This record gives sequence, structure tokens and C-alpha cells, in this order.
Amino acid sequence: MIELAAALIMIGAAIMLYRRRAAADADYGSQGAVLLFVVAAIMAIHALGGLDYRPSAAELEIIKDRAQ
Repeated sequence: MIELAAALIMIGAAIMLYRRRAAADADYGSQGAVLLFVVAAIMAIHALGGLDYRPSAAELEIIKDRAQ
């Protein structure tokens, strides 16, 4: 839960950084803001369990056969 909250805070910071930088340059946004978006997205996916290892049925069968 803390990781998801941190990801949301990072997304908010990235939005603020991108908008501030885009207004100053008027052509380009901030590369740092984009990197912050990417890191925050990966953190959010991890916090929601998207990167957890889930063995397939075939892998479970192999593990079960080896245990015997």
C-alpha cells in the first residue's frame, strides 16, 4: 500500500514538473518528468501485483513430479 501511495505521489510530482517545464520552454517537456512517469508506472504495477511470479500449470506439474 505504501508503494502504491509513493507511486501516486511520484506521478503527481512528474505532472507538476512536466507542466512547469513545458510552460517555460513552450516546445519541449522535461525529460526528468518522463523518467519519473516511467518509474512511477513500474512501481504502481509492482504494487498492484503485476510483476509477481505465477507458475503455469505445466511448471506446477514438473515441480510436483520432482518432489516425488
